[in-house]
Amino acid sequence: MDKQALSVIYTNLDSALQKQVSALPDKFNNIRFLQNCMSVLQDGKIDFSKCEPSTVVRTLLKGAFLGLDFLNGECYAIPYGNQCNFQTDYKGEVKVCKRYSSKPINELYAKLVYEGDKLEIGIVDGSQKVNLIPTAFSKGKLLGVVAICKYTDGSQLYETMSIEEVEQTRNAYSKAPNSKAWKESFGEMAKKTVLRRLCKMIDLNFDTAEANQAYLEGADSNLADRPQKEKTEAHDVYAKSNVVAEGEYKEVADVPKQTTEGVEEDGQITINQ
Repeated sequence: MDKQALSVIYTNLDSALQKQVSALPDKFNNIRFLQNCMSVLQDGKIDFSKCEPSTVVRTLLKGAFLGLDFLNGECYAIPYGNQCNFQTDYKGEVKVCKRYSSKPINELYAKLVYEGDKLEIGIVDGSQKVNLIPTAFSKGKLLGVVAICKYTDGSQLYETMSIEEVEQTRNAYSKAPNSKAWKESFGEMAKKTVLRRLCKMIDLNFDTAEANQAYLEGADSNLADRPQKEKTEAHDVYAKSNVVAEGEYKEVADVPKQTTEGVEEDGQITINQ
């Protein structure tokens, strides 16, 4: 992505964050988020050059609404033609559910189940129970995936999917069933898929409509999983009509590429040439 496009994205993302401050999570670090986003756009791993800047801003803002970090791999900005789309990662799914569950969660995770593993599931005294005993240091044929939610009061929820069910969901509902994520990280995508299904049973109480809508759009699915809670109207301040044609920025020389810790005292964001 060229220098001019980066400056336009930075200027408009900064403006959108200021306009939408009421929709951001508590203790949201605006400067760190901006700098991490610029690092992702500049690292060269993904080509954003064909994406319209307005769609990149839109995508990055969705991560901000949920309090997720693009640099740490909790969510992703993914180019599709001239558009940029938002997608949560497995780590981001866990973080969002723990943060917004109306019932405190102690543990939430998904595990791959291989041939030879022992998976016990059932209902005991009216409550869901699950127990997985994996075969140590041995991975046979991948059979399925299980997601487990353990609340602080000791109660549990679980969801299971066979590999056939995962593949059926991938082919029927995925926005990009042949994407790099599915081809190279099938296990992580399978865990995210079953975790999303489990989350339908978890009461997620989002603080804002913006966060709820961002979560819905972050699924690797063309179907909305839950209705949007109408706590407030989700304003689209990052629509095309609000994107500035040219951005201004200041350069700071010799700033390390790793930006998860610390920022410049004057709050400037570096855009490398």
